[in-house]
Order: sequence, then C-alpha cells, then structure tokens
Amino acid sequence: MRLFAVVLFFSSLFPAFGQVAGHQVGYRASVNFAFSAAVDWRSREISAETSFNLAQAGLRLPAGRLMGEEMLHRAWPRLFRSELLSLRVDSSTTLGDLHASGALSLADVDAISRTAAAMPPSLSADLSNMIGRYTLNIEGISALLLTHGRTTAPEIPLIPVPTSDYSGIIIIAYRELPVWGRHGTAFIEPGLFPRIWDTEMNIIFDRTMLSPDRTLMVHYADPQSIFRPTPSGLDGELAELVGPRPLRVFARQAFGIYPTDAVIDRNDALRIVSSAHNRRLLQEGRVIFVLDAGMLGN
Repeated sequence: MRLFAVVLFFSSLFPAFGQVAGHQVGYRASVNFAFSAAVDWRSREISAETSFNLAQAGLRLPAGRLMGEEMLHRAWPRLFRSELLSLRVDSSTTLGDLHASGALSLADVDAISRTAAAMPPSLSADLSNMIGRYTLNIEGISALLLTHGRTTAPEIPLIPVPTSDYSGIIIIAYRELPVWGRHGTAFIEPGLFPRIWDTEMNIIFDRTMLSPDRTLMVHYADPQSIFRPTPSGLDGELAELVGPRPLRVFARQAFGIYPTDAVIDRNDALRIVSSAHNRRLLQEGRVIFVLDAGMLGN
C-alpha cells in the first residue's frame, strides 16, 4: 500500500507529455513547479533555476526535504525540454525541428539535460520551496550534433588572390543588416552552427568544414570585447583563440529563416580561401562572430 501511494503521488506530479507549439513535445508543468532559464552565448552556458513548492505538494519539513529534492531531480529534464528544443542549430533549424523530423529523440534531449552541472538543492528563505540551480555547457550540445567523419573545404578559387596568413578570423556583425532575399533588416542571431557566405552566395564556412576533433564552429563576442587595450585589441580568451593578427571582416548581410549566418564581401572571402593557412583557421574553428550585446544574453 505504501508503494502504491508513492506511485500515485509521483504520477500526480508528472502529467503526460503532449504537443506544444506544433513541433515541441514538452513537460506540462504542474503548479508545484516553476522554471526559468537564460542563455549566455559569450560564456557558452545555459543557466537554469527550478523551484518545487513543498507546501502545495503537501510536504512538510523536515521529513519532506528529501522528497522535495527527489522531485526536483526527476522533474529537471522535463522542465528543461522547452528551453533546449528552442535552441538555434543553424539558420533553418532548431533542436525542436530535429526532434520533429525524428533526428533527435526526447531521450537524446533528456540526456543533454542530465549533463548539466547541478548545485545542491536549497530551501527558499520562507522554507516553502525547494530550489535547484543548473548550468549546461553549450559546447556539449554542439559536440552531440557534430557527426561528420570527414572534413570538407571551401571551394578554392581558380585564380587565388594575394593575401596574408592571419592568426584568426573576426566577423563584425553587431549592427542591423539587410537580410539576403528578404525585405527589411535584422540583427544576426547566435546559433550552434552559423555559416559564412560571400556576396556571390558561395559557402565559405559550414559545420562540415570543422575538424571532427573540434566542438565549436565560432565563439561569440560583443563589440566591447574586440576594442580592448591589448596588442590584438581582444579580451584574454578571444586573443588566445584568434591570435595577435586576426583578419577583421565586416558582414554585409544576414542570411536565413533564423538569421544566424553572415554574408561577407567576395573580396574578403577570397582573402580567406586563397590561402591554405587561412582555410585551416576555419577547420580549427578560430572564428569569432561579433554580435549586438542584446542578442548574446545575460
């Protein structure tokens, strides 16, 4: 009878799953739970907080504390699903789209959630809620989706142009830009695998060009991070990534249903693809996208 009562208790707190917003299957949150999350693309982290109302669930301290912690632990992957499924993969796809197409199962999504670093649960100041805090590294999600076994390369021009060997590539795109093929302008949005195109719509960089031993195509930065009083003008981690002599290129347009991609001038693109050294920078992911700070979160 005790086991039956526990099963009924847990069942009441975990309703069935269903379709949400057409393509996302998510957790129908009970009134006993609250959830919030924020993505910071500069630090490549998703921070989340869950709260379980002990009083509403009929749990009393101190006996109910362990049960509250267990409920948070069980609920976390389901509560986090909607946040993960809305994450931009590229200029036409979210994780939710991958799930809808069958390329990504809910088990895969929940497995990602379980890789998050969790702080020990704590009680709210009024002792009415059990609170859990989590941090998930975006790099782990990127690594899961990078499944190509062989690296491709951008098309090498028939007549290469004279160019220098740079130590990294910086795409400056923090202003609103015209969107290729559409009316209007937009800020470029961050995503896991943003492409680089040239103004003749040749693909200069996509995920298949990234070496299989790398997990990040690009790093994101805001404008302040590239105008620092250092030899390269960059913050420490960024300076280490792209070195002392990066090529700085202004994006001309944004591209995509979700405008995550940058379109650069053909002449700038030739400075990259005309050199084997510079093409290797793409392969090693030594690329920074400088976006509007408001697009990068936190």
